[in-house]
Amino acid sequence: MSLQLDVFTLVPHAFGWLTERRPLAAVLGTELDLRLFSYRDTTPLRAGQVDDEPYGGGAGMVLRVDVVAAALESVYGGRPTHRVVALTPQGRQLDQPLVEELAREERLTLLSARFEGFDERIVSNLATDAVSIGPYVLSGGELPAMVLVDAIARRLPGALSAGSGEHESFSESLEGGLEYPHYTRPAEFSGWQVPDVLLSGDHGRIEQWRREQSRLRSVP
Repeated sequence: MSLQLDVFTLVPHAFGWLTERRPLAAVLGTELDLRLFSYRDTTPLRAGQVDDEPYGGGAGMVLRVDVVAAALESVYGGRPTHRVVALTPQGRQLDQPLVEELAREERLTLLSARFEGFDERIVSNLATDAVSIGPYVLSGGELPAMVLVDAIARRLPGALSAGSGEHESFSESLEGGLEYPHYTRPAEFSGWQVPDVLLSGDHGRIEQWRREQSRLRSVP
């Protein structure tokens, strides 16, 4: 069963390049139904307005709760019953277990805003989850949304060539740790050598070395 993934954003066209390349391009229309919605198309305010100055003053503008509610109403006919994720620095830190969790959903909605600019009632009342890709502020929620879309798409059947994600960082084969180092030809360059074990042809030793390197890299 495919995943329906809806993204609400102020800049739908920003996602264009992402949809043209793997892993997203490989699963669009099969394992993934990606829909992009602009808040401006359904805003109840004049002239496409979607944000306002915050009560109490302060720098910047804040995405209004009535604008987001109108967008959800237009698409779902009311508040959706599936998971709605607000992308905000105050949310749960995104990690691979959370990606795996979200990739198992049948329907998922992502809400993005500019800077940190959500009316708090959007996060507390209209969203079911809040997710952060890191403890910093970006120019727009489109970037976190793209990160999450890409990470989820990689977990869908057919997104990657057979076996290509088997030994990636955080994969089950590496027990959730970081990927081991890679080397390719030439075997020596400017005095920098490829480890002898990788040239030995002994696949058992190579696998043991890789697991050890993964453990060393994964130690905090």
